Amino acid sequence: MGVSYKRLWMLIIEKDLKKAQVRQMANVSASTFSKMSKNEYVALDVLVRLCIALDCELSDIVEIVR
Repeated sequence: MGVSYKRLWMLIIEKDLKKAQVRQMANVSASTFSKMSKNEYVALDVLVRLCIALDCELSDIVEIVR
């Protein structure tokens, strides 16, 4: 079982934002974004900051892959 952040990348595209903009808005490091691009686990507080910055819910940016 793992996670996928494909929904996050799609949301960023839909909102016509750049990854660097989102990183800055949510105060997320480049290394954390790198982990996310590899579908690795990140801390829940990072996901919450992203949701606040993008005005969305957790299910809008991450999904569990079985």
